[in-house]
Amino acid sequence: MALLDVEDLSVTFRQRGKRTVRAVDGVSFSVDAGEVVGLVGESGCGKSVTSLALMGLLPRQPGISVGGKADFDGTDLLRVDRRAMRDIRGRDVAMIFQDPLSSLNPVIPIGRQVTEVLTRHRGLSGDAARKEAADLLDRVGIPDPTRRLKEYPHQLSGGMRQRALIAIAVACQPRLLIADEPTTALDVTIQAQILELLKALVRDSGTALVMITHDLGVVAGMCDTVNVLYAGRVVETARRRPLFAEPRHPYTVGLLNSIPRLDAGRGDKLSPIPGSVRDVLPWADGCAFAPRCDRQVEACVGEPPQLVLTHTDRTYRCVNPVPAVGSAPAVAEPAVEAGPGPAAEAGPESGPVGPVAEVDPVAEEKQSSVPAPREEESA
Repeated sequence: MALLDVEDLSVTFRQRGKRTVRAVDGVSFSVDAGEVVGLVGESGCGKSVTSLALMGLLPRQPGISVGGKADFDGTDLLRVDRRAMRDIRGRDVAMIFQDPLSSLNPVIPIGRQVTEVLTRHRGLSGDAARKEAADLLDRVGIPDPTRRLKEYPHQLSGGMRQRALIAIAVACQPRLLIADEPTTALDVTIQAQILELLKALVRDSGTALVMITHDLGVVAGMCDTVNVLYAGRVVETARRRPLFAEPRHPYTVGLLNSIPRLDAGRGDKLSPIPGSVRDVLPWADGCAFAPRCDRQVEACVGEPPQLVLTHTDRTYRCVNPVPAVGSAPAVAEPAVEAGPGPAAEAGPESGPVGPVAEVDPVAEEKQSSVPAPREEESA
């Protein structure tokens, strides 16, 4: 059983006189202990709102509604009351926020912000709490940690602030860690150090990690399973290496083709995805990506595409997917509707999906023109 099992998560924002926004629209995924799962997509696809909903950090007011289920070791994170969530947050589930300068309190020293977690969840106080806080800062690579405890966030560099956030997040050795763009605005050297720190955390403590990012380089080096989001829905899910080797959804292909390549010829142009994230259809009227897709067919509009599960445990939400390398021309044949997560099984009650669907006809490990990450796929 997965440590975290998210089913049909939805977040809707309503404001009088304005259009209702469904920021997250039926997102499902699962995370096992010691696994790194990626949520990938452009800005505005619903990644950060998903994390805030799981952490119980969205404002509880009439204009914001959260639905679905997020089962964390038998507890639905979306249904627990605020008192119970305060006990879970920081102790069992922790989050590294995107912007450390705005996430840390600017008028409170770093040491007090770290010891607050230790006091709340581990019962430490006084010298014991300060010693443990210094050890945490040292563990995440902050030099002279005893002195840094007395400093304020503005006195630390961007990399140090991010490390301080990580120290706060891991202070209680949480079983699940959500990292929301943890390397944004950091130079590549600091990025590599932060990512190595997160890898060591997963490896040494068995913490489950949800990595939220738009950087496919981070995905290639970190994630075991990747969920590609567009307009609030998961449009493709696969293990890391098969996703890079043979992306099936046109949006995933567009993300990969937008990356500069070292082996590209001099003067070669990038192939960006046309349009913007605002050019979408409502999912109820068809595929939200259709206005920007170069593989659009008549069946893309009219009914929402279903999530299709292939025999290789890959899922994608597309009626005209990119053909697998070496496959025969696509043949319209029934496929099974996928359940949540990349490894959902097709049971006898699973029905056919959308107007056109196909089953992945080749093994996942075939290589294509899209570069695959160099690291070996985890078992």
